[in-house]
Amino acid sequence: MSQAAVSAIEMRPNRSGQLRAFISGTRVRVQDVYALSELQGKTPDEIVAALPHLNLFQVHSALAHYFQHRDEILREIREDDEFVAAMRAKMGPGSLAKKLNSAD
Repeated sequence: MSQAAVSAIEMRPNRSGQLRAFISGTRVRVQDVYALSELQGKTPDEIVAALPHLNLFQVHSALAHYFQHRDEILREIREDDEFVAAMRAKMGPGSLAKKLNSAD
């Protein structure tokens, strides 16, 4: 008897058109779950509490995908950070930063 594998992860384009790994049927990226787990130290149960529309299967699937594609996910995070830095350099400080600077 064979079981059909349920895929909790799907590759789809982000707003910039770059393919990214998302939890199927959500707007949560694998890199978001990675950040909550590895950078903020949250357990899978704590991630579900923080993002209650997810379940443990989805969180564990995202973490498994991250560990299977670690270099790729970290490269994508670097690319996203570089994009944000370029946009900030191009656009200048946002309205909140301007307001905070003018208060000094």
